[in-house]
Amino acid sequence: MPGPVTEDAFAKVNLTLRILGRRADGYHELRSLVAFAQTGDRVTAARAEGLSLDVTGPFAPALEAEADNLVLRAARALRELAGVAAGAHLTLEKNLPVASGIGGGSADAAAALRALMRLWKIEPDETSLAALAASLGADVPVCLASSSALMWGIGERIARLPLPAFWLVLANPGIALSTPAVFRELAAPPLDALPSDPALPAFATLDRLVRWAAEEGNDLEAPAIALAPIVGEVRDAIAATADCLLARMSGSGATCFGLYPSEAATGEAVRALAAAHPGWWIAAGRAL
Repeated sequence: MPGPVTEDAFAKVNLTLRILGRRADGYHELRSLVAFAQTGDRVTAARAEGLSLDVTGPFAPALEAEADNLVLRAARALRELAGVAAGAHLTLEKNLPVASGIGGGSADAAAALRALMRLWKIEPDETSLAALAASLGADVPVCLASSSALMWGIGERIARLPLPAFWLVLANPGIALSTPAVFRELAAPPLDALPSDPALPAFATLDRLVRWAAEEGNDLEAPAIALAPIVGEVRDAIAATADCLLARMSGSGATCFGLYPSEAATGEAVRALAAAHPGWWIAAGRAL
């Protein structure tokens, strides 16, 4: 019997996030430049009769109250799509904080899909797989590839966008922020018409990327800080570290990130942040 299959579920980082307005169906039109940090959760799939899930890792207790984990929902949907009778025992190693703006649940679901496709030796067509991923959550499609991209629409429109090399530091103060609450605080205006597709930017240098990202911003940062002022403290603490090129909140928070030109710079930043804020969750990784 083939051995277990393991896939990494890398943290998704919104380098930018523009909220263009609220659609008639209640969803928000957005534009976001996304990168993935080489740190995150891990999903392992092993052959079994039925479908089951164990959750381990430092943030496993935060998922104990979930009646139906997104990883299991992904597994059931893939099995139905592919028409397979095989089962799997899944293990989710939960290393990322929950409800923290770095796509942990979506990345976990995407990693489960990749692991099960390898375990079951199935290759769904691209269109069907994309539709399945989107049915699980707006961020799952971009997490399937786990590579830098520009997202727009409600997150379903994705264009891969290569970026210059850089490294990321992530920090979370140990709080969870409700995405709906942050959007309510933002109170985005209704859209009269859907916007046209954006022009894809090009980033020949890291300086160009940083300047573009600084101008684009994250529209959810101010409302998140209004709800949880400590988010601003985390962002400012990251910004104060040596060689930080950009500091910002990711997604709807509460995790903030710093963008750095080298791995050595992230090491220094992690040491400084951990010494000053021992209660925070802090991680670092190369951007993918």
